[in-house]
Amino acid sequence: MAQPERVADTSVEQEKPRGSTPGLISRVRRSIWREPWPQDDRGRKRLILNDLILHLHAPTVPKRALQLTYSYGLGLLAVLLFAVLGFTGMLLVFVYTPTTDQAYASVLELRSQVWIGALVRNMHHWSGNLLLIASVLHLLRVFYTAAFHPPREFNWLLGLSLLLLVALSNFTGYLMPWDQLAYWATTISTSMLSYIPVVGESIREFFIGGPEVGEFTLRTFFAFHIAVLPPLMLIITSYHLWRVRKDSFSLPRALDEPPPNRRKLERVTTVPHLVNLEIGFGLLALVLLIAWSTWVDAPLENAANPAHPPNPAKAAWYFMGFQELLLHFHPAFVTVAIPGLAALGLLLLPYLDPDPRPEQDVVGIWFRSRRGRRLAALNLVLGVVVTAGWVVLDEYWLDLPALLPFLPTAVSNGFIPVGAMVGVLAVYYWWLRRRGITRSERNLALFTLLFMAFVTLTVVGVFFRGENMALVLPWNR
Repeated sequence: MAQPERVADTSVEQEKPRGSTPGLISRVRRSIWREPWPQDDRGRKRLILNDLILHLHAPTVPKRALQLTYSYGLGLLAVLLFAVLGFTGMLLVFVYTPTTDQAYASVLELRSQVWIGALVRNMHHWSGNLLLIASVLHLLRVFYTAAFHPPREFNWLLGLSLLLLVALSNFTGYLMPWDQLAYWATTISTSMLSYIPVVGESIREFFIGGPEVGEFTLRTFFAFHIAVLPPLMLIITSYHLWRVRKDSFSLPRALDEPPPNRRKLERVTTVPHLVNLEIGFGLLALVLLIAWSTWVDAPLENAANPAHPPNPAKAAWYFMGFQELLLHFHPAFVTVAIPGLAALGLLLLPYLDPDPRPEQDVVGIWFRSRRGRRLAALNLVLGVVVTAGWVVLDEYWLDLPALLPFLPTAVSNGFIPVGAMVGVLAVYYWWLRRRGITRSERNLALFTLLFMAFVTLTVVGVFFRGENMALVLPWNR
C-alpha cells in the first residue's frame, strides 16, 4: 500500500535566521499593541478600537474641536491636577500624623528633614487651590459657550457636583497643617453652619465633635479628605468624562455661523492628533506647577493656639464671599436662602436656558452673539461697581436694623434686603425681555452680574477687611 505523502508541520515555527529576534523596544511595543503600528489613518482607527483611550475619546474627532482657544484645556488641566493631588497626597500620608499634638510638628519635619518633602507639600497645596480655580473657569467656559445645552444637560449637573466636592476637599485639607491660619479659618467656616435654622448646630457638632475645633475635628476632616471625598470625585469624574465621550464635543463656531453638519466635518484620528496635544499641554502645565512650587512655599504660620485668635479671623479665601455676606445680611439668609437660590438656579439652568427655535441655537459661540458679548461686558462692570458701592454704603451709612428697630433682625436685615435684591433682579430680567433680548442672552446677563458680584465680595473680604473686619485699604492694614 502506498504511503500517504507527508505534509510539513506548519504549526511549528521555523527556525528564524540569526539576528531576527525583535529588540527590547519592539517587544515592549508589541506587548501593548499586538498588531504593528499602522501608518495610515484607517489602520490607526482599527487598531485603537480596543484601546483604553476609547473609554475617553472616540476613534476620530472633528478637527475644529482641537482649537485650544475654545476650551483652553481647562478640563484636561483639572484632571491632571486631580492626579497630582492624589499622587502627592499619598506621599504626604507617610509623614503626616493627624493628631493635634503632632500634626504641626510633622509638617515642620516634612519641610525641613524629608527629602523633597517641601516640594511635595507645595505641589499638593497649590494644586488644590489651582484645581478649584480651574474648575470654576471650566464651568464658565461651558456656560459662556452654551455647551450645557442638549444633550449635555446632565453633564452640567455632574460638573456642579464635582465643583462642590473640590471645594469641600480644599476645605477639609485646609485644617491639616494645624497652624493659626488653618485653625481659625476652619473655626470661622464651621461656625457658619450653626446659622442654619433648626439643624445647623447639629451639623456643626457632627463635623467638629464638640464646642470647638479640636482632635475630633482634625481626625474627621482627615478621614473625609483622604477616604471619602477622593473616591467620590474619582467616580463622578469617570462618569463625567464618559458622558463627554457619549454626548460628543461641543464644537467652536464663529459669530453668525450656522450649526455645523457633523457628518460633513473634517475628522482626524484621536491618536496621534488629540492625544499628542493633550500630552504636550499636560507636560507644560506640570512643568509650570513644579516651577511655581519650587519658588513659592505653601503658607504656614505658628502652631494653632485656641486662646489667641488673630484679628481679623477670616475663613479660607474661597469662602470669604460668604463671610462678607454675613456682614450685610441675616445669617440664616446667607447660609440657606442665598446659596439655596443660587444652587437652584444653576441646577435648573440647562433645562430653562435653551430657546426651542432652531435659529436660536448658540452652542459653541462665545457669549451667544454680538449682543451677548456686549451684555457680558456691561454686566461684568455693573456687577463690580454696584456690589462695591453697596458694600461701602452698607458699611458707613445704611443700617436697616437701626432704621427699623421695631422689626426682628430676620426681617429688617433678611427678608427686606434679600427681597429687594430679588425684586430688582426680576425687574431687570423683565426689562431685558422687553428690549427683545433672547432668553439665553438674558440668562447670560444675569449670570454674569451675579457671578461678578460674588467675586467682588470675595476680593473685598480677602483684601479690604482689616482689624475687627472693618473696611480698610490693603496698604493700611
